[in-house]
Amino acid sequence: MAEFQRFFGRARKGVVRWSIGAVAAVMLVPLAVSGASAQGSGAAQRIADHFAGIPSMHGDFIQFDPNGRQSEGKFYIERPGKVRFDYANAPLRVIADGSTVAINNKKLNTWDTYPLSKTPMKLLLDRRIDLSSANIRSVKEEPDLTTIVMGDRSVFGSSYITMMFDPQSYDLKQWTIRDQQGKETTVMIYNVKTGGNIQDSAFKIPYTAISQGQTGNR
Repeated sequence: MAEFQRFFGRARKGVVRWSIGAVAAVMLVPLAVSGASAQGSGAAQRIADHFAGIPSMHGDFIQFDPNGRQSEGKFYIERPGKVRFDYANAPLRVIADGSTVAINNKKLNTWDTYPLSKTPMKLLLDRRIDLSSANIRSVKEEPDLTTIVMGDRSVFGSSYITMMFDPQSYDLKQWTIRDQQGKETTVMIYNVKTGGNIQDSAFKIPYTAISQGQTGNR
């Protein structure tokens, strides 16, 4: 549980915070654009559609927690709903297999599992990021950055996910989750490669071993 709270910031049962992003100096700021304006933004929807159309990506990341502590490692994403983070300077790995998020502390030999549907990360990993739905909270369009904020109060409470894109290349620059206490985690991604096949084993969660307490470092 401690690892989950540290990296995902659960504010209450079933509500979590998880973020991956890009430029470390770019932090989430309050946005004033209404949901109605966001729905009318064709440019923002095109950017979201472009990103959602990328079936897989992988690269390196640097993560900053709410206290500014830094972690780094490798990440892998495959739609819909699959992600993996391998930390280089911590005995941790995080895996989502499309329905469940699992956090493995290899040093303590523990696994904690949570429904992906209860994490705002689900919105980012869906097959389509629909800005006309009730999930959209705001959009801010600037010459060098398009910021999209999404959340569903009925599912995530006051937690929400912020995605930042390059309006020219449509590349994802950052996504950040803000929890119910207003705390944020940001992760920088670089050396990103899109497409290609990622082995299914990368997103495999050892449910049987977990249920039997035989988690190990597999």
